[in-house]
Amino acid sequence: MKKTVAAALLAFLLTLAAPFWVQGAARPVRTLTMDTRSYVMAPGDIYDFRAAVAGPGLSQDDVKVYASRDGISPVARVPGTDKYRITGRRLGTSYVFAEINGVHASIRVTVERRPAGAGYGESCRAVSVIGYETEAPQNGELRAVWVPYLSLDLSVQADRSESAFRRKFDAIVAKAKNSGMNALFVHVRPFGDALYPSQQYPWSHLLTGTQGKHPGYDPLAYMVEAAHREGLELHAWINPLRIRQGSTPASLAAGNPYVQWQSDSARRNWTMAYQGSLYYNPGYAQVRDYIVEGVREIVSRYDVDGIHFDDYFYPTQDAALDAAVYRESGTSLPLAQWRKQNINLLVQAVYRAVKEENPEAVFGISPQASLANNEAQAADVQTWASRAGYVDYLAPQIYFPFSHASLPFTRTAEQWRSLVTAPGVDLYLGLGLYKAGSQADGGAWLGGGPAVARQIEQSRALGAQGFALYSWDYLDHPQTHEEMQAVRQVLEKS
Repeated sequence: MKKTVAAALLAFLLTLAAPFWVQGAARPVRTLTMDTRSYVMAPGDIYDFRAAVAGPGLSQDDVKVYASRDGISPVARVPGTDKYRITGRRLGTSYVFAEINGVHASIRVTVERRPAGAGYGESCRAVSVIGYETEAPQNGELRAVWVPYLSLDLSVQADRSESAFRRKFDAIVAKAKNSGMNALFVHVRPFGDALYPSQQYPWSHLLTGTQGKHPGYDPLAYMVEAAHREGLELHAWINPLRIRQGSTPASLAAGNPYVQWQSDSARRNWTMAYQGSLYYNPGYAQVRDYIVEGVREIVSRYDVDGIHFDDYFYPTQDAALDAAVYRESGTSLPLAQWRKQNINLLVQAVYRAVKEENPEAVFGISPQASLANNEAQAADVQTWASRAGYVDYLAPQIYFPFSHASLPFTRTAEQWRSLVTAPGVDLYLGLGLYKAGSQADGGAWLGGGPAVARQIEQSRALGAQGFALYSWDYLDHPQTHEEMQAVRQVLEKS
């Protein structure tokens, strides 16, 4: 009897422990943990916090903990512990970072005028997963296709019913599967809106023609169900900053955060305007937190396989775009570096949120192919590619032919292959299927044979873990008919 009870207890404990082992590799997960999300303190106050590591091969002595600004004292470790101490110096907001093996966690610290000793904080444990030098191999090649919001648009048709949406998405799934794809990057938040019931963002106008109007069903729930039923992954594609692109959408709902924030003088600068378009302002920690919680909402409620960002970050290098918050920040960083820091903080926080809600889900970004363009948008792709804790994959949009003057496909793909070095970060090449068979790039896509099929073969030769095609509409299109025949032949070989 005792043996039976002991065996049952052992089985139960092993069941509890199972999630903490890397699947297929029999290795425990290694973590960096901070026990505070944010803290508010008075000048002269002292605050102690934890920044602890756990897992084989890690030492507390190797953790680097430092502050982003001099508004607080240099961070000091409490000897022999995993606790660290800061002292408030001058008014303003700083970030305290803990780092080990390229993985980060952070705390926002605000020093403000308040009674001494009356500090308070948000006790929200932040956990970052630390990869091993050699990761377990991925099961197969990712063969993704982007499904942009225009492919889901019901607002341009008379029938906007749930059954119409289901028919539309069923056709998307069927075409993708028949074309050899195994994953969909589906646009679920293109304009600070949502194709799902959200506590933070209004309903998308794509469903009913009017932003904020409930369609009477949950599109994302059905899309996840339909994709998984046919064996396809579904990654929720969101634009983190974009609210409005020119006149799209035509009007914003009363519950749109932009509309609400504009009526509040304390939050009016939480958005940015440029050339008639509107964006969230990532210079404010509150705005970054808002975006992160929107991601958390998706991953916690839906069985999505991942969260996907595209290449839209800061829309311009013009200093007037966010001059107010740059002044308020008190930073000593140049504007370009400060903007990079803002985007990096956002990307790190999204990565953590995804892993906290579903460790099996992935977070990836599809930046522009041009490193100069990414630099202009404050997209720090070099850091994301070389340090763990930011993304699970990068899918650069190499939408160029082999003969392109400044971004020829082979050279650009090799450049990205050399950039992506962080343990556990995969490289998927974004391929411009929509250009195949067209006059784009001076006709370079014509007359040279099936370019995209060759690009897939070259991505494999470079050791990329997969590819993504832009976009779904061109999987079965007169312009790309010959190209897709060649693509299917390449896929059937593997």
